[in-house]
Amino acid sequence: MAAAEVAQALSRPLSCLQEPGCGRAARLRALEAIRAQVQERPLSAAVVQEVFGAQLLRPLARCLAGDAAERCRELALQLLCHGLSHGDRPGEALPVLLPALAQRLCPPQGTEPSEELRLGLVQLLGLLLQRCGASMVPYLSEVIRMLQATLLDSYAEVRRESCRCATACAQAMPEHFHLQSESLIKPLMQTISHQHYRVRVDVIQATGTVIQYGNGKSVDDVLSHLAQRLFDEIPKVRHAVTTVIGEWLLHLRDRYSYFHKLIPLLLGSFTDEIPENMKLACTYWEKIGLQWEKENEEDLKDKMDFSVPPSHYPKGVARPGLGCRELVSRNLSKILPGLCHDITDWVESTRIKASQLLYTLLLHVEDHITQHMELLLRTLYQACLDEESNVVKNCVKAAELIGTFVSPKVWMTLITSAFRKTPKPSCLMVLSAVIRGSPKEILQPHLTDLGSTLSQAAVCQQSEEVLYMEQLLCCVQALIEVCQEDCKEISLQLMKVLVTVMATPCSQHLKEKVEETMSSLAKVQRLDSFLDLYKQHIIQLMEWLSVSCDCWTCYSPELLQLDVIATHSGPVIGEALNNFILILKTCLQPSKDPQMRLKLFTVLSELLQQPSETINSQGLFPSHLETLIEHVLAPNLQWHAGRTAAAIRTTAVSCLGALVCSHMLSPQEILKVKDELMPQIIAAMDEDSKIARLMACRIVGVLIKACGKHFDEDKFTKTYTEVLKRLDDASCDVRLAAAHALTSWFQCFKDSDVKSSMENHIEFLYQELLVHLDDPDENTQNAILEVLKEGSVLHPELLVREIGAVVHKHRTPAYCNQLLRHIQSAQEPGL
Repeated sequence: MAAAEVAQALSRPLSCLQEPGCGRAARLRALEAIRAQVQERPLSAAVVQEVFGAQLLRPLARCLAGDAAERCRELALQLLCHGLSHGDRPGEALPVLLPALAQRLCPPQGTEPSEELRLGLVQLLGLLLQRCGASMVPYLSEVIRMLQATLLDSYAEVRRESCRCATACAQAMPEHFHLQSESLIKPLMQTISHQHYRVRVDVIQATGTVIQYGNGKSVDDVLSHLAQRLFDEIPKVRHAVTTVIGEWLLHLRDRYSYFHKLIPLLLGSFTDEIPENMKLACTYWEKIGLQWEKENEEDLKDKMDFSVPPSHYPKGVARPGLGCRELVSRNLSKILPGLCHDITDWVESTRIKASQLLYTLLLHVEDHITQHMELLLRTLYQACLDEESNVVKNCVKAAELIGTFVSPKVWMTLITSAFRKTPKPSCLMVLSAVIRGSPKEILQPHLTDLGSTLSQAAVCQQSEEVLYMEQLLCCVQALIEVCQEDCKEISLQLMKVLVTVMATPCSQHLKEKVEETMSSLAKVQRLDSFLDLYKQHIIQLMEWLSVSCDCWTCYSPELLQLDVIATHSGPVIGEALNNFILILKTCLQPSKDPQMRLKLFTVLSELLQQPSETINSQGLFPSHLETLIEHVLAPNLQWHAGRTAAAIRTTAVSCLGALVCSHMLSPQEILKVKDELMPQIIAAMDEDSKIARLMACRIVGVLIKACGKHFDEDKFTKTYTEVLKRLDDASCDVRLAAAHALTSWFQCFKDSDVKSSMENHIEFLYQELLVHLDDPDENTQNAILEVLKEGSVLHPELLVREIGAVVHKHRTPAYCNQLLRHIQSAQEPGL
């Protein structure tokens, strides 16, 4: 009865709606009247179905498909949705509604211009899929065609609703959907990078369902797009990718064929910056591993019953389950080549993600790493040179796992062969990481080989690059850290490496770290300090250097190593004087490289500054004086043309000066120096170098003071005439040194046997000194005054006479008067 009443009430608006000449306003009133009768009255499902199917469906569908007025189409859409939602046989509407929807949604007929109406039309399609289910099978092609268009709609909400429709379509017709599922992949992948993240999320979810129920071969078409979404800045997008991949690995029909492609994507989420995403990936992975374990129980029976966990495992890391480990191990050969390529990709984010994944994979495969070592090491050598620190950090962590799970015999062979080809900083970086990851007890039998490899000249002297030296130091630190007291057996080799690092010019900033490492090496051997290490190995270290000293040049690394050993070992160098003097004797011959000789003299001079704390710590240095004078100093003090030769003479004179002024030599030894080198010292006072002249004057002063009583008239004469010339020197320091030498000269005359025979020389000296007493420099005047005071005791009357002859010529008589008062006071009785 109710249906008849409603039909009666609808007859007038329906006839109006179907009249050819009916205007927009009339159609609109008709549709409003229909809505009032159908939507606003409480009707049963049977009544709605009867009225809707018999009377309303076709007129409303025509209005929806062809009415020019947007409001009319909107009302028609609302009424159709109401009828489908409340009717009890929605499938009967399919032959009428689907063509109308296709007309409004699919080109080439044209599309609905209104965004809101397009959204409503797609929602209507979704309602049909939801209510009709399998009844939609005959219309599957048309539905797919509509979705292909709406998935690329310019309105984001239409795209989102289309994704939901695609999901509903796949779930509604699984037996038939797989035949046409591939048609949706292209539009979905065109939408997966949409600017709105909600659209991206919906597309990913829809893709997961479409492939889950559709053709599994489409996995290959979408993998690269999904992998790219793992780099999405929105966590929800990455969450959606993780969920889809996890579901595929659990439920995809062909999942066994795609394990090697899907596993890297899921494991990539293990390092997501959002804890929720990480937890989701871990949960899925655990389920996948358990499911695979159950499905392959027969194959894994022995491993499940008898497998023994590794004795050494990274601290703070949970070991993955057997199924997870086996899955990765069996697929690693397919995963690793592509991953190694990605680690060296030009896109920074790709390299970071690939390096993170590498660590996760190696943690799963454990000792199965061995069969992939060549490719793995090759990749790590390249990746550890990356400019991005995160890539390097992840690769170093991965290299530590090699040490944890792979036998040292294997990795040592491969890494040392890489050293033989072209040692790189990255090779050392990988080696130090592998050492850090290795168990002490497994590494111990290979310590000698490791120490020998690192201390080889081809390795530790291969490069002066800063990074190379830093990583060489890291290798030593790793060995000490892991092997502790066992390092005693390679202590000498490690010292050679540490000396080499410290000797490299570019690595001076590493000096403190090297000293700390030496202290650590001493500590594990229960020694007090690194000086005890030097004491333990000083002879061997010097022998190590002396083997090749005859061939050294200024570029030889051994020259810098000698510098480090000699200056850094402090008093210990005094225990290896035989070797040290032998190297000096060999390398300081005039025929050797001049620049090298300069460097060696500089080292020697530095040691002679504090001999009791360096080369004479044992009091043995004077016993080598004859060798030093005859074979080292004398040949290098000989005059040769050229600036370099002059520089060598200067450094040689500086060494001699440090030697004679150090209070290390006895009077007899100083006399030996005077007898052997006095002509060269006198000649050095005429050098162009101020330092050479200064040191020569100081040496003469010391020699006169110590050996003056052994001088004869000729020696006295030659000495003072040369020293006197230096009072005209351009350098004030040289003039002062010359004055001090003349003071010592006068002091020697007090008790000398030649005093009476040299009166004329003394008179000449008085005259010259009085000239310099009027020097413009006040310090020089005071120094000359002290010289004359010292010399006045020899012939005071003569000096007074000379003063009287020149005092009127001086700019001021003050200094002359002071000198006269001094002479007068010295002659007074009782004074």
